Formats: sequence, C-alpha cells, structure tokens
Amino acid sequence: MKTVLTFALFLASLAANMAQEPLKVGMELSYPPFEMTDLRGNPSGISVEIAQALGRHLGRSVVIQNVSFDGLIPALKTGKIDLILSSMTATEERSRSISFSDPYLTTGLCLLVPKLSPVSDITDLDAKGKKIAVKKGTTGHLYATRHLKNASLLVLDKESAAVLEVLQDKADAFIYDQMSVFQHAQKHPEQLRALLRPFQTESWAIGLAPGDTTLKIQVNAFLAAYRKEGGFDRLGEKYLKEPKAAFKLQGVPFVF
Repeated sequence: MKTVLTFALFLASLAANMAQEPLKVGMELSYPPFEMTDLRGNPSGISVEIAQALGRHLGRSVVIQNVSFDGLIPALKTGKIDLILSSMTATEERSRSISFSDPYLTTGLCLLVPKLSPVSDITDLDAKGKKIAVKKGTTGHLYATRHLKNASLLVLDKESAAVLEVLQDKADAFIYDQMSVFQHAQKHPEQLRALLRPFQTESWAIGLAPGDTTLKIQVNAFLAAYRKEGGFDRLGEKYLKEPKAAFKLQGVPFVF
C-alpha cells in the first residue's frame, strides 16, 4: 500500500512540475495581424493573444518561438516546441505527421491580382502562359500543384516576395488566404485587387504532437471555453474591424 501511495505522489508531483513548465508555442511572426511583432520587437497579434489566454487557462507561462512556417512541423516533431499556433490549416497531408485541435477559425484560399487584370476566378488561371505566385509549404502551393496543371508556378519562400511578383506584373495572381489578400490589396489599392470569394474553404487549428493526448484535450477545452466567453469575438473587434466590413460588402462569410 505504501509503495502504491508513493508512486501516486510521484505522479502528482510530476504533473505539477509539468504544469509549471513554460508552454513553448511555435509561430512565424510575419503574418499580421495574426502573428507579428510590435514596435519593440515583441511578439503580438491575434495568435499571440490566443497563446497567452491558453497559457492562463493551463496555468503555465508562455514562450513564443519564432520559426519559419515550413520549419514548424519539424520543430514540433523534434520537441523544440509544444504546439503550433500559426494560422495553420488542418490538412489531411499534415494530419499524417502531426495531430490537430478542433478548428478555431474558418477561412479560404482566394486571389490577389493586378488591378486591371481580367481574371475573375481561379478557372481563368489554369492556362498556358499564366504565372501563379505561391508561398512554399502553404495550402495555396499545394492547391496550385494539384489543380493548375497548365500554368507556371513561382514558388517563393516569403509572402512579401510573392506579392512583389504580382506588383511587378511578373505573376498573374498570388494564391493565399482571404485576410492576407485583403490586406495586401488595401496597401496597394492602385495596383492590386482582392478577389475574396474563396475557391477552397479551410479551417485553422492548433498543431500538436501525435502522442500528446493530454495537451490536446486541454487545448480543445480551452478553445470551447474561449469561444463561449467571447474571446474570439473580442479579437475580431480589436484587430479585424475593417476587413470584416469589406467581407460583408462582397457577401463573403467572415473568418471568426
């Protein structure tokens, strides 16, 4: 009986120590307003606030680790981070190597095109002579590889580089998510146009190590509670008022 009690106390102590360890959250801090840095260089944005709220829910401090997007899954699989919270789409392909939480946001792929472009939807781009910019490792890259067999792909490491290709008329379109496409069109209204209606709907979720069942249960419980208490609504009002209105004008469902 004493041995069983000692072992139970050991497990309780181990769990308590784990709860006190910082939660290492991986994200690429180059995707405003979700993942970015403030004027002092500190992590900020929607995903950062979600991570901090998750830390409070778990009773753990949070350490944000800035990792390139295509390095996030390797970092998770090698234990360098505990989870991924970086506007990551839960795809079937990614689910083969990592686990995902319940979805927390719905978005979709759409197009950033030159202002005077005749392109009206994705079907206009699957033609010889068309050049499509994509960011390496994203669902836009995957979609273009699978579906745009006749166009040429410009695969780039940085989102900014892909936008530049369209700005300089070196690409007919950039395939990316709705929020980013909207923001780039707003920055360059005389040169770019956002076609916000999605041709592929997607869900973002938190990436987790496949065997970390306990953390997955905790994360899903947090997401449900955070939504119920209005946390996502508050973030939408704080960061996304302008795009929310623009989406409404185009008759496109908003992300949150």
